[in-house]
Amino acid sequence: MGFKILVPDAHLRDLAVERQVSKELFDYTVYDETSAHAIPESDWRDCDAVLLWHRMQIDKSVVEMLDNCKLIVRVGVGFDNVDINACRERHIPVSNVPNYGTTEVADHAVAMLLYLVRGLGTYERRLKADPVNGFVAENVPVVRRIRGATFGAIGMGRIGTAVARRVAALDMQVIYHDPLLPEGHELGLGFERVKTLEELLARADVVSLHVPLSSSTRGMVDDTFLDMCKDDSILINIARGGLVDINAVERALRSAKLAAVGLDVLPNEPPVPLPALLEAWRNEEPWLAGRLVVTPHSAFYSQAGYLDMRCFSAQILVDYLVHKTVRNNVNPGWQK
Repeated sequence: MGFKILVPDAHLRDLAVERQVSKELFDYTVYDETSAHAIPESDWRDCDAVLLWHRMQIDKSVVEMLDNCKLIVRVGVGFDNVDINACRERHIPVSNVPNYGTTEVADHAVAMLLYLVRGLGTYERRLKADPVNGFVAENVPVVRRIRGATFGAIGMGRIGTAVARRVAALDMQVIYHDPLLPEGHELGLGFERVKTLEELLARADVVSLHVPLSSSTRGMVDDTFLDMCKDDSILINIARGGLVDINAVERALRSAKLAAVGLDVLPNEPPVPLPALLEAWRNEEPWLAGRLVVTPHSAFYSQAGYLDMRCFSAQILVDYLVHKTVRNNVNPGWQK
């Protein structure tokens, strides 16, 4: 009998990829649920490890059932759906998979920016509606030259760095703010580091978010944040939906404080109930035309990236359960 691995919220019932990595070492129990209480308590209590996607919350009440659990692996980067403090108290390490999809997410952020500043959505709609009279370049919202414009990255980890490298190749000036990085980080990177968020927002023509979701960052993009932004700036969020107050973003777009916004992530996914901003976007209300692009938390996705994510998460299980090696731990202190 192998180790018992509980997969409570699998996107795919077919775990062929994971089974190939773990060989005959693991017995997988697979569910496609969003509520922990939809799964028999005995499965929580008996499992040796949990392989968790992003659709289920593992709160303290769930952690207290993990009598035999030795590891939780988040199949992805963000781990805000796991109570890591409760896991620390129960001496359960939590690991994530940070080394997949970085290039895809960075490409997606730049694609959103170019989609907006080159007016691709507006041009396409015009030509579809009228191939003759719509064959004009002028009078398109947001379209502008980005060479020489200032790109402000909030957070300069793997993805922030990958995005910064790409926009620098477009001849944008890159500045960043990240108080968690050591002094001198900017010297190795070659981009300008600013000391305060206020300075970044005042200078950036494009603001891009690259921070995890936590109690200190939840809702950070609010009315106060947006008031500090440079007039007519662009906001890109490919990080976590909970970072942004979407109603504040709507107000900033209506007032033209923000020129445009790109969102790959939303506070509620899927967006139910539908926020007023997305209702206006769906209805193609004229005031918003060409100023908003939304994608379904898909920045990470490519077939290659998806395969990496699944292989790497299974390998993390093998490395710890079989070889006692902890990788990518996000709740240090769990041993104590």
